[in-house]
Amino acid sequence: MDLSGKNYKAFIERQEALKKQYSPANAEKQHSKGKLTARERINLLFDSGSFEEIDTFVTPAQQTVEFGKLERTYGDGVIVGHGKINGRLVFAYSQDFTVMGGSLGLVHAKKIAKIQEMALKMGAPIIGMMDSGGARIQEGVASLSGYAAIFHNIINSSGIIPQLCVIMGPAAGGAVYSPALCDFVFMVNRTSYMFVTGPNVVKEVLNEEISSEELGGAEVHGRKSGVAHMIYEDEENTIMALKKFLAYLPSNNVENPPVHADDGSTPDINEKLRDIVPDDPNKAYDVKDVINLIIDRNSFFETAELYAPNLVTGFARLKGKTIGIVANQPKVLAGVLDIDSSTKGARFIRFCDAFNIPILTLEDVPGFLPGKDQEHSGIIRHGAKLLFAYSEASVP
Repeated sequence: MDLSGKNYKAFIERQEALKKQYSPANAEKQHSKGKLTARERINLLFDSGSFEEIDTFVTPAQQTVEFGKLERTYGDGVIVGHGKINGRLVFAYSQDFTVMGGSLGLVHAKKIAKIQEMALKMGAPIIGMMDSGGARIQEGVASLSGYAAIFHNIINSSGIIPQLCVIMGPAAGGAVYSPALCDFVFMVNRTSYMFVTGPNVVKEVLNEEISSEELGGAEVHGRKSGVAHMIYEDEENTIMALKKFLAYLPSNNVENPPVHADDGSTPDINEKLRDIVPDDPNKAYDVKDVINLIIDRNSFFETAELYAPNLVTGFARLKGKTIGIVANQPKVLAGVLDIDSSTKGARFIRFCDAFNIPILTLEDVPGFLPGKDQEHSGIIRHGAKLLFAYSEASVP
């Protein structure tokens, strides 16, 4: 190799420019908001030294817009690639808020679409770590067409590979529909939020004063809208939980879920189960006590814990094998089924069915919730989704 040649010199210059781009000053901006940088997130997520980055040195679509001093920015605000998580192949993209606010331009979108297509071709899970101001307004329609390509790929991959989204900052406008189309959404408390229209638009149109947190924070989406399935207090714990969660899922729809060694922690007959359900049918009990006595010790990973808590859903292990659990929760609204719990259960069951995960149902239910509000909001239509999901499922 000619170390004095023009190509080598250009290569070194690009490496130096990239280092400056990820400067301590830029990192400090993120840290001051309680957030990690895009690269720190990637390093935490993947096994050490296993991540292979793709399209590191691409630049924004300069023919579309003049970026001034940002014109030579490398990567166009997103890191994409593949690596190993606990020894398994996984693809990922991580938006970089320090580069043009992580906004989605044409090249940015092409990078994400490319990694989505690679994940589908390889039959491996994909994780999106989102921290973006939304569409790059300077690029106009080109950035919107980028969203269309990303949505199209998510839909094509649905039920074939697991698709997980982690909201680690803002996700506004079109950016909210990537997570909404994915299988499971993680959010970070107080530093992440999602909304179709932001507080300024709400004030302009409806004359309402509302903060980003009140409009679309993690608590709102975890408890009220049901968009977020898992919420954690900081990014480090979110990424640790994400890695743990991935260990329950197969890489694609033709594989069986991973099998862990049976630690023998759960006896075949457990006398404690006799005492949990009270003799008086009007007295409540916690169905999670039943779940934890049936499954392998400490293996229950609940999904959408805060949303529609009258129905409990989550993954667990039984003799080392992954199962999905759907259980009425007598402790909340007597375990009654309403609109929110019906849609929550239906979506979970369809995911289990797509990825060969057997379903254990624990049933103790007085029926569907009566009342004008439920009837007028479509309890018949939404309740049918739960019936459809169970009837369609072909897993044990």
